[in-house]
Amino acid sequence: MKETSIIGVDLAKNVFQLHGAAADGTVLFRKKLSRPQFQRFMAEHPQCFVVMEACGGAHHWARELVRVGHEVKLIAPRYVKPFIKRQKNDAADAEAIVEAALRPTMRYVEPKTGDQQARAILFRTREQFVKQRTEAVNALRSHLYEFGFIAPEGIGHLPRLGAVIEDANSGLPPLAREICRELLDQVAHLTARINAMKKRIDAIAREGETSRRLQSMPGVGPISALAVETFAPPMEHFKRGRDFAAWLGLVPRQASTGGKQRLGKTSKMGQRDIRRLLITGAMAVVRWALRRGAPQNPWLERMLERKPPMVAAFALANKMARGIWAMMTRGEYYRGPEIGSAA
Repeated sequence: MKETSIIGVDLAKNVFQLHGAAADGTVLFRKKLSRPQFQRFMAEHPQCFVVMEACGGAHHWARELVRVGHEVKLIAPRYVKPFIKRQKNDAADAEAIVEAALRPTMRYVEPKTGDQQARAILFRTREQFVKQRTEAVNALRSHLYEFGFIAPEGIGHLPRLGAVIEDANSGLPPLAREICRELLDQVAHLTARINAMKKRIDAIAREGETSRRLQSMPGVGPISALAVETFAPPMEHFKRGRDFAAWLGLVPRQASTGGKQRLGKTSKMGQRDIRRLLITGAMAVVRWALRRGAPQNPWLERMLERKPPMVAAFALANKMARGIWAMMTRGEYYRGPEIGSAA
């Protein structure tokens, strides 16, 4: 009798669908188990290769299954979808996970540790608060615009709106003034929470050697360093810096055929948080480089002579990603180009 070599698990909140197969793909069992049954079954089952989609709860179950001796791999859902046959259901999903895992060229997602997920919660919560604050500020601007008061975009112009609300001669109806004050209080509360989380992020970034090393690169701050440590897999998974940049979606999209290479716009097919932060940091470096009399990076100076600032920022973000890979794999701090160098 063939032994179970691989088990595909379609995760859910309460019901788990399992698909067991031999090394050659022969189906050995299909099971639908509750959460307690799934825990007992996997704890008692001989060690084998377990594959799941990288979805909600997958990293938790990966750690739990590794703890009982199994080898666990996670697959991005987009790589599983092509293997689903006809109708979509839990059993078909579990079978498709196994089919995908049996491909020798399949790419996997590295399971995250508990600390990584905790930092991800901190990062996501801060992002959520920033979005909520932006929504409140925009709502305040739009409400006051109805009464003829305008202000430029940005949190820095909020005092101008606050002055209008508190001005007794502004002509605002009492009800509108009261509601706008509520929005101001909401913005103040969210700002306090965002600042508190920023301090927490700064403290975490100062504690780790890797994050301190990353911050030595221009354009990389505590939040960017935290994002790289939290969302990026170990750099040993990438053969070269270009592979890491491609994983982030910072390389041109290809439409090559017949031996002819056709490159388009940036693919943006990758980890969006790190990519966005690197582009933001690159734009800050570009703005600094454009200042009159500021020391210039020779490569960036040549790039700005030929390309618009935004295009140069994307190219610089690609270069930053490659530099981050080199710094993390070699354990080195950033080494900037020499002023006047032709490199």
